[in-house]
Amino acid sequence: MKILLVEDEPKVASFIKKGLEEQSYEVDQAYDGNFGLKLALQNEYDLIILDIILPHLNGLEVCREIRKRKSSVSILMLTALGATDDKITGLDAGADDYLTKPFEFKELLARIRALARRVGESGGSEKIQLSDLEMDLGSKTVTRSGKPINLTAREFSLLHYLLRNRGRVVSRVDITENVWETSFDTGSNVIDVYINFLRKKIDKGFPTKLIHTLVGMGYVLKEQEDA
Repeated sequence: MKILLVEDEPKVASFIKKGLEEQSYEVDQAYDGNFGLKLALQNEYDLIILDIILPHLNGLEVCREIRKRKSSVSILMLTALGATDDKITGLDAGADDYLTKPFEFKELLARIRALARRVGESGGSEKIQLSDLEMDLGSKTVTRSGKPINLTAREFSLLHYLLRNRGRVVSRVDITENVWETSFDTGSNVIDVYINFLRKKIDKGFPTKLIHTLVGMGYVLKEQEDA
């Protein structure tokens, strides 16, 4: 796996880079937002670990620019900003996951493995369809009525899980265990945020809504209209 680490604190960056290389990951490094963005756009990476507070160009701006051109690369925000609003801002910018400093290195590794696993499981030539929504696992593309829909790696994984369970109600716990595969505060609204991201991309502008909420139970992907 090839990883880009964008972190401006030399000691933290050195610690992460050394630890990842000991796990046989290939790591490129940038200490500011401008250079990080340049590397991200010039090279192909499986994962970008991105701090938010960076010189010249902050991580949120870097993330948004990357998403404009590379929608499928996984992005993990690594930052000292740990409030729920900060996490939502990072996710809204296009991040797939969010890890707050200080952290245990083994948790960082677990999150990296989870992101890699979810993307890996999307391989193959299988296509999944519901109504006019189609996901191609081989090319990692999604269309609705033939219109391409750009998703982040985490949004793709979430939609993949919903499609595999189409017609069945899945709870927040189900989503946490099968999409995130790491422990985080299930009392937060991160899952709701991602469901809303998908709704805006999958349902907005289409007469038939596919993503439905069952209050107190969870979510279901189905063609039937809400009652």
